[in-house]
Amino acid sequence: MKDKEFLLLAIIIMLVGISKISAQQEEPVNYYQMEPLDDSLFIKIQQEVFIDPPDPKAEIIVDLRDPNNQTVAIKSVIYPFLAFKPETRAKIQTYPFKLNLEENINFGSVFTRVIERLKIRKMFTPPTAYQISSTMQYINPFLQIFGGERFGISIKNDIGISIGLGTPYSGPLETNFLEANMHIMGFSGGVFSFDNALTGLKNSNNNNNLYAGGVGYQLSYVIPFGNFLQLSYTDVFNHLNKNTIERLIGADTINSHIKIIEGPSVNWEFRYPISIMGSTRGKVYFGKYLNEWHFGYMGRELTLAGSTFDLRLDEMPKSDIRNPQFVIDLLVQKVFDGWGFSSIAVGPSAIIGKDEANRIAFTAIFVNFRIKVGTSL
Repeated sequence: MKDKEFLLLAIIIMLVGISKISAQQEEPVNYYQMEPLDDSLFIKIQQEVFIDPPDPKAEIIVDLRDPNNQTVAIKSVIYPFLAFKPETRAKIQTYPFKLNLEENINFGSVFTRVIERLKIRKMFTPPTAYQISSTMQYINPFLQIFGGERFGISIKNDIGISIGLGTPYSGPLETNFLEANMHIMGFSGGVFSFDNALTGLKNSNNNNNLYAGGVGYQLSYVIPFGNFLQLSYTDVFNHLNKNTIERLIGADTINSHIKIIEGPSVNWEFRYPISIMGSTRGKVYFGKYLNEWHFGYMGRELTLAGSTFDLRLDEMPKSDIRNPQFVIDLLVQKVFDGWGFSSIAVGPSAIIGKDEANRIAFTAIFVNFRIKVGTSL
C-alpha cells in the first residue's frame, strides 16, 4: 500500500513539474536579441528606420518590458518600437530565434547555455543565387589578408575584377603570392606577382613555404552548369634570377620543402556552395592547385548562439614538393562596437605541419583580418 502511495505522490510531483515547465515555456520573452538568421527581415527592419546600407547580420535587441517605452536597438542605436510598421512589429514579436536576455544563469549554464541556443533546423540552408551562378560567383565583398576567397567587384553584371592576397588555400605568412583577375561570363584571366614583406615577418619554420618564382599569368573557366567546377591554368613568364631564388630557399633551412612556382600547372576545384548556420557565403571543396591537393570548408558570417564569425579549414594532404599541412582561420565579427561593427572580423590563423626539426607543430600562428565592403551576398 505504501508503495502505491509513494508512486501516486511521485506522479503528482512530476505532473506539477511538467506544468511549471510548460508555463515557463509559454511565458512571452519581452527582452531579447534577434539571432541574425533571417536576412530579409533584418534588412526590412533597418530600411524602415532609413539605415543605408542595411546589414543582414546587425545586432538587434528588442525591449518590450515597459508598455510605455518599448524600443528596438540596432547596432546600439535605439528606435521606438512604434517607428516600425504594424506588420514588421508583429514579425519582430513572433520572431522564433530569440536570445532571452532575461534568462536565469546558474552554475550549470557554463556547460549548457550554448547548447540550448543552437537552432538545429537552421543549421543547413540553401546557398544564395550568386553562389550557384557560374558567371557571378566571383562577386565577393570580403577582403582577407591571408588566403581565402578572392575579393570580387562587379563592374557591370557578369563583368568584374578580383584580387587576392596569398593563394585561395594558403595560411598566414606562408606565401608571397599576389594576384589580380578580370572576369567575364565565367571566364577569368589575370596576373600574379609577389611581395616578400609578409613572409619576411617570420624568422623560423619557413621550411614549407610557397613562393612565386616571378611574374606569371592564370586563366580559368567555371563550367556553365552551376558553380561547382572551375578549371584553370597557371604559368610564369618572367622568372626570378637564380640568386633571388637561392635567397628565398635559404641554404641553412633544415628539412627544407620550400616550393618555388616556376612552371605551368593545370588546376581544378570541385565545390558545392552551402550555407551553414546562417552563413552568407560558404562551400565545401576538393581540388588540385599548383600540383598540390586540397580539400576543406570555407564559410562567412556563421551565426552560433548570438556570435557571428568566419571559419576556414583547409587540408593539403599531398604536394609534389611540400609536406602536408592543415590551415585554420577563425575570424570573429562584432569586435569594434559602434564602428565597423559588422564589416570587420579579426581572429587567429594558424598552420599545423612539420617544423624545421621534422616534428608536427604549429609552424605559423598570426592574426588574420578581413573587411567586408558592401552588403551581404
